[in-house]
Amino acid sequence: MPRLSVGDLAPDFTLPTADGGRLRLSDLRGSHVIVYFYPAAGTPGCTLEAANFRDSSAALAAAGYRLVGISPDSPARLARFAADEHLDYPLLADEDHAVLDAWGAWGEKTLYGRLITGVIRSTVVLDPDGRVALAQYNVKATGHVERLLRDLGLAG
Repeated sequence: MPRLSVGDLAPDFTLPTADGGRLRLSDLRGSHVIVYFYPAAGTPGCTLEAANFRDSSAALAAAGYRLVGISPDSPARLARFAADEHLDYPLLADEDHAVLDAWGAWGEKTLYGRLITGVIRSTVVLDPDGRVALAQYNVKATGHVERLLRDLGLAG
């Protein structure tokens, strides 16, 4: 699947949230939005990344960014993950990976030396018009949020 590039209009979506609601991307227009894709709630790398985003969420909000996490997990699993990790931003369930596909965050990757198909850990930043301002694919859980903050000019 092709990846999004700077300037692309991000594909709209409506997905169920961990808290039982639904979130439509177009409802966030007018704000800068960070959408990050992760493989599985509760796994060590995904927990580290989610906690790093949580710990940076106040700085991101102060700079005008909205944050959304997307995985192929069920809403119930995401609800447990959000509660366990005290996450203060929406987690969305893309169980059929249609959004992951459309955003270029689903495909072949190497895991422990084997080629598999799954979530490609990725982060896409949108401008207030819904266009891609930054797209990072195949990111590592460790250090990713800190690098993103630097790339956005929010950290030294």
